[in-house]
Amino acid sequence: MLDLVKNLCLFDGISGRENAVRDYIISQIKDYATHITVDPLGNLLVFKKGKKEASKKVLLDAHMDEVGFVITSINSDGTLNFECVGGINTAVMLGRAVTVGENKINGVIGVVPVHLLPVDKKAELPDVKSLCIDIGAKSKEEAEALVKAGDMACFQSEFVTYGDGYIKSKALDDRAGCAILIDMIKSDLPVDMYFSFSVGEEVGMGMAGTGVYSVDPDYAIVVETTTAADLAGVDEHKTVCRLGGGGVVSFMDRRTVYDKQLFDRAFKIAEEKGIRLQTKSMVAGGNNAGVIHTSAGGVKTVAVSLPCRYLHSPSCVIKASDIEETKKIILALSEEFAND
Repeated sequence: MLDLVKNLCLFDGISGRENAVRDYIISQIKDYATHITVDPLGNLLVFKKGKKEASKKVLLDAHMDEVGFVITSINSDGTLNFECVGGINTAVMLGRAVTVGENKINGVIGVVPVHLLPVDKKAELPDVKSLCIDIGAKSKEEAEALVKAGDMACFQSEFVTYGDGYIKSKALDDRAGCAILIDMIKSDLPVDMYFSFSVGEEVGMGMAGTGVYSVDPDYAIVVETTTAADLAGVDEHKTVCRLGGGGVVSFMDRRTVYDKQLFDRAFKIAEEKGIRLQTKSMVAGGNNAGVIHTSAGGVKTVAVSLPCRYLHSPSCVIKASDIEETKKIILALSEEFAND
């Protein structure tokens, strides 16, 4: 599983540029899936025949895209202007290494050195519009030979394991979720299941909704990552969730009020099966549940997430044990929903 997560994270794929991620997923599942299709928007839809026919259709969704940047123009000095793709805090951009374009040109998001700033500006974050990517070009012409407007840029980040089962990488949101679904497809499923590896989640455009119309499921499980703030100095009620506590189930976020019966069933099943599961204790963020649960006449939906520190940064951190616990509850939930 760790190799699978690593391989997925090291691919670059911002929203709308998920091709390499999708190709890799297809290479992993093509010998195990019953049917694979790619819809016009780029969502990868998969059906896997289980040991028995399901009474109800269950769709499991994980998004392939990551946050990053898109090049908008090139300056006369060879630096690159950009826009963020997805929600990225300016603080995690400053001085960070990136790769640009399909040829993975090395670059750095430049920032004025703190000792050159006026005293009253030293404590302030710069306006993101003032930042540029430096690829070492001496002129606009030199940069244009390597990069063009519309190219993507992604954080450079090594995949590192450390401490007691911790994992650091870019794009764990939501390549870890994709890895769980791939692992399920490769396994002998107890019942028939449908899977969606969706595009465009980070820009909130609702592209996962087209997969719902194609499958027309009775239930959906959104497999995600969510903010863990179990850090020194954070008040207890603001930690949201904790690494090592297993999967995370939401009762509400900024896009979805989740079905209370499904929320309760998740914890009942977890207790019965001895699976670690925790509640997302803050109403924040959003995910593909926001579009899935309102598509095709409405779908009963639950979101099960991996707790992740430093989300939407080049150094996202999850715990290996949480991957296993999250996979267990997702498999148990999907089997129960399918047999309803």
